[in-house]
Amino acid sequence: MKITAVHSHVMEYDLPEELGYSQQYYAKRSCHLVEVQTDAGITGWGECFGPGPVARVNRAIVKGVIAPLIVGRSAFDREVIWHEVYNRLRDHGQKGMPIQALSGVDIALWDAAGKALGVPLTTLLGGRFRDTVPVYGYGMMLRRMDTPSLATSFAAEARQLEGQGFRALKMKVGHGPAADIALVDATRHALSDDTALMVDANHAYHVTDALKVGRALDRLGIGWFEEPVAPEDLNGYRELRAALSTPIAGGEAEFTRWGWRPLLEARALSIAQPEVCALGGISEFQRVLALAHSHFVPVINHVWGSPVALAVNLQLLAAMPPLPGGLYPAEPMLEYDTTHHLFRDELALEPLTIAADVAAGGRTGVPNRPGHGITPNPDVLAKYAVPR
Repeated sequence: MKITAVHSHVMEYDLPEELGYSQQYYAKRSCHLVEVQTDAGITGWGECFGPGPVARVNRAIVKGVIAPLIVGRSAFDREVIWHEVYNRLRDHGQKGMPIQALSGVDIALWDAAGKALGVPLTTLLGGRFRDTVPVYGYGMMLRRMDTPSLATSFAAEARQLEGQGFRALKMKVGHGPAADIALVDATRHALSDDTALMVDANHAYHVTDALKVGRALDRLGIGWFEEPVAPEDLNGYRELRAALSTPIAGGEAEFTRWGWRPLLEARALSIAQPEVCALGGISEFQRVLALAHSHFVPVINHVWGSPVALAVNLQLLAAMPPLPGGLYPAEPMLEYDTTHHLFRDELALEPLTIAADVAAGGRTGVPNRPGHGITPNPDVLAKYAVPR
């Protein structure tokens, strides 16, 4: 099965309202899919992490750098292709956009292999530890409001999501320590005691401010404190983990096994959050997972993107060994974006049923279709396409 062509599809649309996190406000939703065609008539689909202008640059890397290296190669040679592409790109970026671009190609090759063999990714990965996965919903995005108004909005949104069946939720912070503590307090008290709440700072703080917020999170019983400081600040992560009882989560901005090794060796994280569409694809995710588990750090994947990203992560979570094991091990959860998302709702020819599954019990089933199970609707690809 030879690779005959590699195409990138960048899509974008205007959101009905502006949303934000600690680093920016944004008014458009975008995503970047990679299509790998083969001479067997089988097409694999992958996804690259990165919105807007980042997606456009990643598309250029896929088209101009990676595609010429792999067209004509066997689509089954995933490991050889991964290392040859990485070695070619190494002098120009061991992290960031080159690796995001490689991630989408690698995922597409895994999808093609699953389709060629007629098996889901979980079979290629060695089987399933679970057929359903618990889901947590993230919402409560920042908006340009004063703190009391935003706190009221967050509380109402949290109650609404809880009513939709979510038993774990994640909110954003980033307006400053005092405002953020007020936002978390209002959101936590809007929920029932048995609904978990996690807090994502998107590296908004330095360590001193992160400690102020973290101590409040300790009092409120928050599930985890995500990306409290800059990803480069390993000592800051380690200080926070030692000082706070709230688990410290992070890693979505880290790439490859070589980037993850010092993060894990520093004992900086309570929970690792690798992003498969960024760190190097499924091939590299499996190596990072093994590295995290060798340090006895649980993994709860970071998920952002289209149904392709969701489906890939469902397969990875189903195939993830329990850590440390036992009769009643803790389970990894699927992160699910609850905000306005036309790609999530319209892109797949056979849509995922996550929202309906959550409403029925807070978990979702893992598809058993070949590959990751998502084929994009060509009409939707064309409708939202960003010109080349």
